[in-house]
Amino acid sequence: MPDIYTLNLTALLTLCAALFFTSSKPKLKPKPKPKPSTSKTSKDASSSSYSPLPFLTVYTLIMTSDWLQGPFLYPLYHDEHALAPSLISTLFTTGFLSGAASGSIIGSLADQHGRKKACLAFCGVYALSCILTTIPSVPVLFAGRVLGGVGTSLLFSVFESWMVADVKGKGRGEELGGLFGVMSTVNSVVAIASGVGSEWLVGVMGTRKAPFWAGVVCLVAAAGVIAVLWDENYGETGAQEKETKEKKSVWAILSDPKVLSLGLSSTIFEGSMYLFVFFWAPALRSVQSTTKGLPYGIIFASFMAATLASSLVFGKITARQLVSYTNLLLGILGTSSLCFLLSARPRSEQSTFWVFCLFEAAVGMYFPCMGYLKGRLVDDGVRAQVYGFLRVPLNVFVVVSLLLTGDGNPFGSVFSVCSTLLLAASGALWAATVNQAAP
Repeated sequence: MPDIYTLNLTALLTLCAALFFTSSKPKLKPKPKPKPSTSKTSKDASSSSYSPLPFLTVYTLIMTSDWLQGPFLYPLYHDEHALAPSLISTLFTTGFLSGAASGSIIGSLADQHGRKKACLAFCGVYALSCILTTIPSVPVLFAGRVLGGVGTSLLFSVFESWMVADVKGKGRGEELGGLFGVMSTVNSVVAIASGVGSEWLVGVMGTRKAPFWAGVVCLVAAAGVIAVLWDENYGETGAQEKETKEKKSVWAILSDPKVLSLGLSSTIFEGSMYLFVFFWAPALRSVQSTTKGLPYGIIFASFMAATLASSLVFGKITARQLVSYTNLLLGILGTSSLCFLLSARPRSEQSTFWVFCLFEAAVGMYFPCMGYLKGRLVDDGVRAQVYGFLRVPLNVFVVVSLLLTGDGNPFGSVFSVCSTLLLAASGALWAATVNQAAP
């Protein structure tokens, strides 16, 4: 008979399927046939032959590698490597610091030396991080976290930069919106499948190192596709005068109360999300009703299914214009605050699990909602700079929170603080938009 977590996952996947098949499918307008031409430029040729398959293949492989590790990083440290919670906290902090330190220079290096090379570098760095994470030596584990932080910075910067430049360079810029939508769907499906797959790998191989080994295989395959099928592209250098104007625009945008309130909301919500990733396993273990080990992969897949379900609901809400994006974000922040408040003192295993699923549902709505609001309020010319500035307090928030945790089970106090801060963020957002027309 299936255990309760398998039944939970089945129910969530059934919900996702129902939401997907009841979603209204947009009708695509047929493209007019191009007029015949006696000459064909190289741009036309590249446009007609463009296929997103090489990129999507790589994207699937690298995200599979990343998601495979997620459910078992903390259990590997705690259960197999027998590390103290305080040391695990320091390891996670090291990864965040490494990502923050490298993130400011990785983008410019990729633009100068080639984004394809940077993507290949990611595959090597992240594969080495996976290998080092499986070795039970504290110095080696710290080296693995440093490389993991660098790899994460590469993962969330150079691949998207390469893809956008490649699509626009081949005259298919109008397809970017659809491609981002496909990426979102692929990411959700891969996350669910990776959760189940990682649990299966651990069961078959008898070690929590197995998902990390599988991640290395995915990264090697991704590197092969990149090396053979991808073209190189580079960034562009702007004029000094333009840079000066943009710097002024950055500060002008950051001084806007609406942008500041969004920045505060982003810092607290995403910081709380990262802390949740660190603490959900020990929190669930604290109310575990049996001595049997938790099926981390199945639980993780359930969280991702909740995220996918809420993203499908988000599409229904926005398609029908049932509520403004600002009010929706207020609801997301309030719901998340309630989830952390309830999780600070968990009462039972299953109730805690479903509260966690509710928070993951909030995550599924948060990212498209926040992305839309930032897109409306931040000018395209300085978007990357503003987003970079807004992530600085996020890294500080996570690092300080992890440094302040000690031995025992500190998730109760951390979750309580997150709940309070999320409530404060929702209040700040409401105050900044209450007398203005909110998008």
